[in-house]
Amino acid sequence: MPLLLTLALLAAFAPIATDLYLPGFPAMAGDLGSDASGVQLTLTAFLAGLAVGQLVMGPMSDRLGRRGPLIGSALLCVAAGVVSATAPTLGVLVAARVVQGFAGAGGMVIGRAVIADLLTGRAAARAFTIMLTVGGVAPVLAPLVGGLLSEPIGWRGMLWTVTGLCCVMLVAVVAVVPETRPRSVRDQTGAPYLVSVRRVLHSRGYWSHTGVFALSFAMMMAYISASPFVYQHVLGLTEVQYGAAFGVNAVGLIANGALVSRMVDVVEPERIVGASLALQVTATVGLVVLVLVHAPGWTYAVAIFLAVLSNGGIMGTSASLAMGRVREVAGAGSAIMGFSQFALGAVVSPLVGLGGIGSALVPAVVMATASVGAALVRGLAGSRRSAA
Repeated sequence: MPLLLTLALLAAFAPIATDLYLPGFPAMAGDLGSDASGVQLTLTAFLAGLAVGQLVMGPMSDRLGRRGPLIGSALLCVAAGVVSATAPTLGVLVAARVVQGFAGAGGMVIGRAVIADLLTGRAAARAFTIMLTVGGVAPVLAPLVGGLLSEPIGWRGMLWTVTGLCCVMLVAVVAVVPETRPRSVRDQTGAPYLVSVRRVLHSRGYWSHTGVFALSFAMMMAYISASPFVYQHVLGLTEVQYGAAFGVNAVGLIANGALVSRMVDVVEPERIVGASLALQVTATVGLVVLVLVHAPGWTYAVAIFLAVLSNGGIMGTSASLAMGRVREVAGAGSAIMGFSQFALGAVVSPLVGLGGIGSALVPAVVMATASVGAALVRGLAGSRRSAA
């Protein structure tokens, strides 16, 4: 259990580091003599480092082992955090956030590889579900916590909080995470990068499960990005009521993740993914219909709740199924999965705002498109297996 909790913390780092300090953007712009677009660069820089870092550190851990790169990335994350919190200029802050994102990627990508090294089948599905449920809840709760911290400690205090989290990660990794990739296995991978990536690219089963994983994450990011506008401008909730609704959805996600982690002992992960996707497609397509017919606002909230809840049965199980296909190069597999996840998330986040702050239709369509896309990917993969 300590190992799984540590890996869950590593999975939660990126969403916490991106969302926690968002309420401090206006004050940051004033203190550093910048405008909103300049401050936004600190977030873009972190995400860019996160994406590239996964592609580098995953295959690196296949060649060098898990523990060494994991400790090194945690150390670098702490150092970059200190520079971020004390940055005298916007340029220094942006540069430090690039490095922090790059380093933080190590925990996410290598954490998934550690589980793939140690576990298979139902046990892996259970572990991935628990780990990714925590990672999925983090972006939901981090802005709320940031809002509470913004006034008393300011934006630098929030960045110091992120740095403190990096320190906790470092201590936990050193104390808990063992080396899970023996040298004998490392020596069989050949070239440190290209061979590992080539093996992943040629695994058809891996790509179908990764597609489901990434598209379901895209649905979640569409919800997170649009939720302040949908709940407050469309449904007319106050900030406090919005926070409560956000919290209810988070509880649903956590509860379903806990349920699925127990269900995998008696139900095949493939069936759990199928049932959860069916619920997600029904909820998101239903949301589109509800918006089109101008149904009562509370029905929107119910449909969104079910869509978010269903992700607890998709993310962990589809990740375990994908990683099970590439266990011999789990670092590269985890890297490409993570890159796909955040690339799609980055694409859908701005799309939900195309209809304006008073539109619920565009966010609903984006959520439904991602969910239907995940179902189609899974369906096409199943029909190819049947034909074979």
